[in-house]
Amino acid sequence: MLERRISIAIFVVLVVPPVLAQAPAPAASHEAPGAVLEAARPGTLRAARDGFATNIVNEQRVDAPIDEAPPALFSMVTYPAPLGANAAYLTPTPHDGERHAAIVWITGGWPTARGGSYVWTPGELENEQSASAYRDAGVVMMFPTVRGTCQNPGAQEAMFGEVDDVIAAAVYLRTLDYVDPDRIYLGGHSTGGTLVLLVAEATDVFRGVFSFGPAAEFADYGDRDWPFDVRDEREFQLRSPVHYLDSIASPTYVFEGEHGRSAELMRLDEATANPNVHFLVLEDGDHFSPLAPVNRLLARMVASLETSRFEIDLGVLAAGHRAALAARDAEPAP
Repeated sequence: MLERRISIAIFVVLVVPPVLAQAPAPAASHEAPGAVLEAARPGTLRAARDGFATNIVNEQRVDAPIDEAPPALFSMVTYPAPLGANAAYLTPTPHDGERHAAIVWITGGWPTARGGSYVWTPGELENEQSASAYRDAGVVMMFPTVRGTCQNPGAQEAMFGEVDDVIAAAVYLRTLDYVDPDRIYLGGHSTGGTLVLLVAEATDVFRGVFSFGPAAEFADYGDRDWPFDVRDEREFQLRSPVHYLDSIASPTYVFEGEHGRSAELMRLDEATANPNVHFLVLEDGDHFSPLAPVNRLLARMVASLETSRFEIDLGVLAAGHRAALAARDAEPAP
């Protein structure tokens, strides 16, 4: 079953924020922006959260504006989220009259999904966190920021209300006339991978979900200055993907390198027999090395597959990762 297996900063910068574009003209809406996509199904994360209000005892915000992206790569837009308009990076319309596959990508670190220049700056093979393979393959990319970051309304909730923000980003994508509403995917790395799993446990709007290096339990991130009441064990449980894996309805793939936090992946694998969730430990990999080769293969599949259900061969991904590591090791030393 093993093939079925991850720094909060508050600062204020006095700069003139970049002007965010209004949202591109929507097509006929499939759902109103910010709408709930489905009634909470029993056993899902959203059902578990019904009637529970997170207790924020330490308000945390990042009030620096979102970094301005190169306009040829990303438009700077806002999307309707539960607390108001949140900033995001979005692939501009290609003006080709076609509907394209799209992916919502959630960046890692603390706070997660906060934006920055690494979104559009491809990294080294060993640590490629921009997920640029998707835009290179013609997939529309959206990097949403979430509450309490980038001058967005509200305060950070450390993967609680942020789940609803990510779902709202998908709802917004479905309104765009150059996005295929039935081919929207979700991906993320590290803390972004954890948030991605929580979102998958709360909605089935995504055609496929890719989580790199998530944590099983939120408490695994250690004793930080969390914004919520840490004396309440339920606050941690409702932020921990391991408890709600059985509710995932979208095809979901979870990856980690053998020398990364693979023990977390194994804990997740042991916690569910859900046939929609697949785990893969990548031989000789670490927490970052799977990103470039696996995303490159996934991007090709996302861009081309138009069947009703998204399914991938984990053996192909494992072989691609091995080939990438072999090519890296064969390069002459500088």
